[in-house]
Amino acid sequence: MTRRRWIILLVLGLAAAAWFGWKATHRPDPAAAYTTQPIAKGDLSEAITANGVINPVRVVSVGTQVSGTVAKLLVDYNSRVTAGELLLELDPSVYAARLAASEANLANIRSSLALQTANARRSAELFKQNYISRQDYETAQQVEASAAAQVAAAEAQIKQDRTNLGYTIIRSPVSGVVISRQVDLGQTVAASFSTPTLFTIARDLTQMQIEAAVAEADVAKVRIGQPVSFTVDAYGNRNFTGSVRQIRLNPTTQQNVVTYTVIVGVANPDGALLPGMTANASFLVSDHKDTLLIPNAALSYKPADYKPAKRKPGEPLSDGLTVFVLKGSTPEPVRIKIGASDADNSIVTAGPLAVGDKIIIADTLKDKPKGSVLGPPSSAKKK
Repeated sequence: MTRRRWIILLVLGLAAAAWFGWKATHRPDPAAAYTTQPIAKGDLSEAITANGVINPVRVVSVGTQVSGTVAKLLVDYNSRVTAGELLLELDPSVYAARLAASEANLANIRSSLALQTANARRSAELFKQNYISRQDYETAQQVEASAAAQVAAAEAQIKQDRTNLGYTIIRSPVSGVVISRQVDLGQTVAASFSTPTLFTIARDLTQMQIEAAVAEADVAKVRIGQPVSFTVDAYGNRNFTGSVRQIRLNPTTQQNVVTYTVIVGVANPDGALLPGMTANASFLVSDHKDTLLIPNAALSYKPADYKPAKRKPGEPLSDGLTVFVLKGSTPEPVRIKIGASDADNSIVTAGPLAVGDKIIIADTLKDKPKGSVLGPPSSAKKK
């Protein structure tokens, strides 16, 4: 072997020794393999969320009982109206003609009744003198009664025709604001089989309500008078408030998802909330002050090499959760119970956790020292 080869081997050996030496003195801290968060006390508000549509509390649909062509249209969208105010007129010519014909028919029938009444009176006098038979007398009486009935029917027809003529004038039944108009000038309205809606009037836009769809898993937490906060997309982060007014018992099922409609009363003094807006509502279930909180991320964390203890035959199921606390450089499993939760934290109701304990929420390093987990809480080493 030449001198040059010896020098190359010596250099390689020194490099390998230096690398192993650096590796031995720069081992990563086992504690750095985990992302932790200290246990602390704080406030927590438990709430459930739901979406719903904002509508006026009382909405009145104005329709028509007769058909016709719109001859006069006196209101439009957003018009403020009072009870009894004229909204629309249909062309009355057809109904006026029917009323005139009925009145003429009544005059004709009344003249016939006058003749039959006179004939019945004469028949009665002749019958007393035995100049006519009883059958002729009774026939005259029947003809008079029939004429009287025809007069009554004609009078009823006139009353009906006069009422229909009055229906061509549409007036507002309540005071409020017109939020919808379904007809226009010159349009023909057909009311043959159903009553068409002409206008929709909101009685009071300062009082609104949210028709929120609450999932069946959350509806048991909703109660009458419960405070509700909500936002609408039109006003960004502005918070509005209301309270639960009604929980409707009629469920709605869409794609196997069952929801219940919850009515939330909302004050709208400045008119900011408009009908049809979508509300993102939050129902306050409970409010907790100065409680021991654990991050929700810790509830789902499990080390890769953790093996829970097998349940023995006949042993009851545990109702707690296992979380991991970093003791020195080693994660130690701890059994706890939790209560109310929000989006970030949960309340610890039972378990050996204390303020300041470092709870593990995630892994930091992919390659962690093996054998770092002490095992299930029942077999963990005591330090």
